[in-house]
Order: sequence, then C-alpha cells, then structure tokens
Amino acid sequence: MKLFVSAEDKDIENRVSVTPDIIKKLTLSNQVYVEKDAGNNSGFPNEEYKSSGAMIVSGNEISEADLIFSINPLNKEKLEKIKEKAIIIAALDPFNNIDLIKEMNAKNITSFSLDFIPRTTRAQYMDILSSQASLAGYKAVIEASHILNRALPLMMTTAGTIPAAKVLIIGAGVAGLQAIATAKRLGAIVSAFDVRTSAKEQVESLGAKFIEVDSNEKTDGVYAKEMSDDYKKAQEQKLKEDVLPIQDIVITTAQIPGKKAPIIIKNDMVESMKNGSVIIDLAAKSGGNCELTVSGRSIEKNGVQIVGFENILNLIPFDASRLFAKNIFSFFELLTSKLQDNNDLSTIEDEILKSTLITFNGQIINERLKGIC
Repeated sequence: MKLFVSAEDKDIENRVSVTPDIIKKLTLSNQVYVEKDAGNNSGFPNEEYKSSGAMIVSGNEISEADLIFSINPLNKEKLEKIKEKAIIIAALDPFNNIDLIKEMNAKNITSFSLDFIPRTTRAQYMDILSSQASLAGYKAVIEASHILNRALPLMMTTAGTIPAAKVLIIGAGVAGLQAIATAKRLGAIVSAFDVRTSAKEQVESLGAKFIEVDSNEKTDGVYAKEMSDDYKKAQEQKLKEDVLPIQDIVITTAQIPGKKAPIIIKNDMVESMKNGSVIIDLAAKSGGNCELTVSGRSIEKNGVQIVGFENILNLIPFDASRLFAKNIFSFFELLTSKLQDNNDLSTIEDEILKSTLITFNGQIINERLKGIC
C-alpha cells in the first residue's frame, strides 16, 4: 500500500499527523511518502523521516497514494489530485465542513474522521480528542501563568508572604482535568465548575474545590449538554457574585460536540473580575465560553486579559504531533486488519470504524451526518 503524509497549512497548523518513530512501523509493509517539510514546524526535519524509511516528495505523489494521513482537512488543490477510492484519515470536523464532505463523496473518496472516535475504553489508543485536549489543558495553565502579573504558589520570604493565586477551571473534561492538575502542581488554589455531576469526584480527587450550582437539574455522561434557562440563570449568578470576583486565572474548556460553545462568562461577569486577572478561552474556535472572546486574539477589557487561542497546540507541536501520530497509527492498524477480511467497509460492524467512517463508495453513510448533508 502507498501511504502519503500530507503537510499542513503552515499558517494555521504547526503539528504533523505522522512522526518519524511511526514511519518506521509503517514502512515494514508499506511504501511511505512524506511531503517535503511536513514536520519542520513540529521539530521533525526531513532527514529524520528519510532515515526512518520514508521518501520525501514534493506533494504531487498524493495522486498515487492509496491512503493519506492528515491532521486537518485537505485543501481543494490536494483533494483534486486524489484518486478515486483513496482513503483519507484526518480530523475532518464534519459538522463544520459539510461542503468538503460532499466534495469527497462526489469524488468517491473513502474518508474517516478521527474526531468522531467513540469515547470507549477500546478506542482510547486512537482518541485524538483526549490526547490533544490533555496537552491543551496543560499549556493553557502555562500560558496563563506567563500573562498573569503575579506568582502562582504561596511564597514566604523575609520581605513578606505572597499568597497563592486562585485558578478557576470551567469544564472538567480531559482538558479541564489536566489544567487542574497543572495548576495544582504550580501551587495555585484551584476550583472547578462543570454541569456534569460525575465531574465532582474527579475534580476533588485532584485536590480542587468543585463549584456547585443550587439547582435540582442534573446531567451526566461523557459530554456536557445544553442546560435549561433556569439552570443557566442560577449558574450565572453563582459565578458572577461568588466565584469570578476572587479569581486570578480562569480557563474555560466547555464545548458541546457539533454545536457552538456555550456562553458561560458574559460581559458584566468580566466586569466583576479583578484588575490584572486572565481568562484563557480554549473554546474560542467554536465561538468561545466568554462573550468577549475573539478567536485568535488577546484583548483587554476592564483590566482583564482575555485570550482566545484558535489552536493552542501550535505552541506545543512536538509532543502534540507525537501523541496524534500514535493515535492515528493505532487507528490505521485496526483499519488494515479489518480490510484484510472485508473490503466492503459499509458492512463492517466494528464500532470504531462505523463511528468514524464518513464517506464510502459514493455515499455519505455516517449516521450523525444523515439529514445534514
């Protein structure tokens, strides 16, 4: 099989989908092309790929590939070169790229979207959302500590005592839990909020205080969901009056798959915060959890710095690429093992492949996209 590792758009992405250590495994039974300079921005030069057994190519060889690896959706120019029935494995963000899905389908391209990986124990080795979110949560705390105009840990000196900074994490998913752990290691006083009742035990196990809203409405599960207006009102009052005014750093991570990120911090709530405090909004790309967030920019409002990272993983591309590559290789192994027994992917009953298969044999067959495309 001929495999192709696509270079990403350098204006928006520093990561690479496959790293040299994974190339060594892929070349055992495949011919692997790597687009020139694909790994430069993440710290993996062409020579490392060559020494691992890959061929460095200009990019035109994508037309010969049986399978293409990428992080982001391929651009129109590359898509036009891909042969019929070639396979694309990437994070396609299908809900926000409907036209792309239709175009791949029209070209009879088989596509898998890794951001549709089910959150199951069996799928954890392929779960790019978890691996990348973990690094995002860590990096958010590090960046916030750089921006904040004070120290994070309690420090006792001969000149006086510096109190520990207070950090609030909104959304206790993978990114949020890693942010909690990082802030605790740096010595901050950490609290966290999540609409899911199951998050309380996880938050408290990391040594943080769980913020609870006075409401009978409860939700649970892997993902957050949209709450009622009454709950949102109680949540807003709790955060505005009791929680936000004492925080030095707020990191928001709350997102709902396939929907705009919920607004949790409104304009007047920012006004209640301390001068010099920092908001890091990790949901900026999907609309932001803060009403004032501008994706890709850092702004100041009433002395509060609001940072809307569009892709915070661009600040830590080496490790982000290494984890992504391991995820994609685990998925590739599963896919190729199933294809040996059955080439008709539409009839394969494997839960992971069924969840991630978007287009096949001229059809958009993913259940989550039916009625949308």
